[in-house]
Amino acid sequence: MLKFYYSGAPNPMKIALFLEEAGLPYEAIPVDTRKGDQHKPEYLKINPNGKVPAIVDGDAIVFDSNAILLYLAEKTGRFLPKEKSDRARGELLSWLMFAATGLGPFSGQSVHFRNYAPEKLAYAINRYAFEAHRHYGVLDERLAARKYMLGDDYTIVDMDVWGWARMMPIVIGEEHWAKYPNLKRLVDEISARPAAVRAIAIKDRHKFKTEMDEEARRAMFRHMDQQVA
Repeated sequence: MLKFYYSGAPNPMKIALFLEEAGLPYEAIPVDTRKGDQHKPEYLKINPNGKVPAIVDGDAIVFDSNAILLYLAEKTGRFLPKEKSDRARGELLSWLMFAATGLGPFSGQSVHFRNYAPEKLAYAINRYAFEAHRHYGVLDERLAARKYMLGDDYTIVDMDVWGWARMMPIVIGEEHWAKYPNLKRLVDEISARPAAVRAIAIKDRHKFKTEMDEEARRAMFRHMDQQVA
């Protein structure tokens, strides 16, 4: 059975959504990042980068949420564009990488500097909020002319976008949803799907640390213990 290493963070939730949508049997294995489970030797053998999610599927080990989405979609033949063409393949890869290299990282940095950094650095807060807004704007414009990110087909790109876009309230603030009505439409539609409800609920299968105390900060923000500049 496929093993799914997860927490309740946005990136693992993309994979939980796919697994539930596809009806794949899996074992959910918690990685409590606020306790530092991601840095334990046994987990680093699975993902040397010390992040979640990761999967073990037989003799295949896959980490990074976008790599996992593509791996599972290609293995199962599910949630890929129905059109088999270079154009469709190009769009799929382009938007997956847009989320992987832009939407996710900039959203995560915005969350960090807005909510967790020990110093409220106006420059950093503004930079990452600006980039989060810019990425949301690109997505919203894309969705203005189509039902889903790639057209009429619900694909792994939509799951990818959903993972981080639904977190807009903690990324830039709840009040900004009104600026991105097309993106909100997509997020609301996916969130209402039974598979998404089940995906979000998997975090309740295990008890995760919820306190952002000193232990959690040092586990999640390891630069605090190292001065490298």
